[in-house]
Amino acid sequence: MDTNILLESGTNELEVLEFTVAGIHYGINVAKVLEIMPYEEVTPIPNSNPLVEGIFMPRDTIISVINLRKCLGYEDGDSKDGLLFITNFNNLNTGFHVDTVLGIHRVSWKDINEPDSTISSDAGGTATGVLKWEDRLIVIIDFEKIVAGINTETSLKVSDLDNYETKDRSASPLLIAEDSKMLMKMIQESLTKAGYTNINPCFNGKEAWDKLREMREDGTALDKVHLIITDIEMPQMDGHRLCKLIKEDDTLKKIPVIIFSSLINDDIRRKGEAVGADEQLTKPEIGKLVGAVDRLVAQYEKYRSEE
Repeated sequence: MDTNILLESGTNELEVLEFTVAGIHYGINVAKVLEIMPYEEVTPIPNSNPLVEGIFMPRDTIISVINLRKCLGYEDGDSKDGLLFITNFNNLNTGFHVDTVLGIHRVSWKDINEPDSTISSDAGGTATGVLKWEDRLIVIIDFEKIVAGINTETSLKVSDLDNYETKDRSASPLLIAEDSKMLMKMIQESLTKAGYTNINPCFNGKEAWDKLREMREDGTALDKVHLIITDIEMPQMDGHRLCKLIKEDDTLKKIPVIIFSSLINDDIRRKGEAVGADEQLTKPEIGKLVGAVDRLVAQYEKYRSEE
């Protein structure tokens, strides 16, 4: 199945790969999927995480395979049937063992509904959204959270800031668009550690855009926001669409935008460039994020002072 589908930048669309595990319909953003292949026998690794079936080596690349049945709490997680899809995010290739793959659907992020706390909590939930497609519901899975639970090195490396020089940066207000409450908290804590205490959090791109428009209308946007950090994957409006709207606005385009996402690769980077992003960083690189914030905020504030 071809997953190499490139969408126009900033249209607020995505391709959802629909698959099943234990008869339940799930989905993943096609942008994360490199390849879909029949299940191959894997080599178990002694003392590895019980959710990892083992490793295999297609085309000279060692890939760990995660059993989604076990991850999602279903029984019979040791089946040798089904399919594997290989993902890439946070600069890591990972295989996931699923039962069936049903197809790819092009949808708008407006069609992705945010799960409430009864479905997905910060602590244990793995659902990031729910899509109604024809007569069924497709649950969009947080694969980054699954992988981070197995390998903490793929999560934000807050320790990168242990030796960072902290100083008062409260006069530099930031706006962050990030749908994961867990990651939002970690990003805020990291930026606060660096001295950025004036942070306006938004949990999807639409919420961020609505706030920016409101500030633009009352003439305060350029004073209340000196830099914007946005994820890409978010219900209602994604980060590429948000960035495109900002950079097409005569007033808001002056505000620098950093795309901070697990999806950054060559294709995604080109999309970010097409919508005018000032910087693009992959999510584990929290130290690089703070460095980019420092640089772009300094440039913005110098530009504003000279107006």
